[in-house]
Amino acid sequence: MAEDADALVRFYASPHGRVVTAALRARLCALWPIAPQARTLGLGFALPYLRLWRTDGRDRTVACLPAQIGPARWPRHRPNLTCVAEEERLPFPDLHFDRVLMVHALEHADNARRLLREAWRVLKDDGRLLVVVPNRTGWWAYAERTPFGHGRPFSADQLARLLEATLFRALRRDGALYLPPFAWRPLLRTAGAWERIGRRFGPRLAGVVILEAAKDMYAAIPAGEAAPARRRVVGAIDRA
Repeated sequence: MAEDADALVRFYASPHGRVVTAALRARLCALWPIAPQARTLGLGFALPYLRLWRTDGRDRTVACLPAQIGPARWPRHRPNLTCVAEEERLPFPDLHFDRVLMVHALEHADNARRLLREAWRVLKDDGRLLVVVPNRTGWWAYAERTPFGHGRPFSADQLARLLEATLFRALRRDGALYLPPFAWRPLLRTAGAWERIGRRFGPRLAGVVILEAAKDMYAAIPAGEAAPARRRVVGAIDRA
């Protein structure tokens, strides 16, 4: 079961969470440089990472949280750009986003294929999907005191096959969080060294799998996997 928004906010506000954020942001930024005109959607609990691509006050970057996580406000001290919705019925038009980022999303989805089909629907034909999931062969998937120790972990190959089954084509694989998943301050201060050394030994030891994908426009639509047409918003974006 996914942790709720309050628990996730508390984790990311802690010293442990700040180290995690820095390590993951470094890899996400390397994969997705800033594109000022791009529309970006964050699914799951992607709020700590979306600020990488929000370069001005325009509403090109938004977040949609699933009902099991609940509402959270983002960005702070500015008009809210989040909503809560059923993950199988995203409240956005077809072909709307240039980029879709999933963090704390796929591993908790009741129907991972349906969620990916909805991401496919709202993504432009030349858009990109970036998925972050706990690595089945890493330590973090078993660390229940962190958000990565909940839900279904994936290996890189499992994730690639799931994406291919939902009409995506895997482009690049990466990993992050080679640091052991303990909130011991002396250990946290060595996080940068762990990341540098870990990358030399390959992504099997990473705490999370990161995979970038594009739409496979030439694949046949699997029977029964079409994205649902009806959508219901649980909590709308608040402009107040």
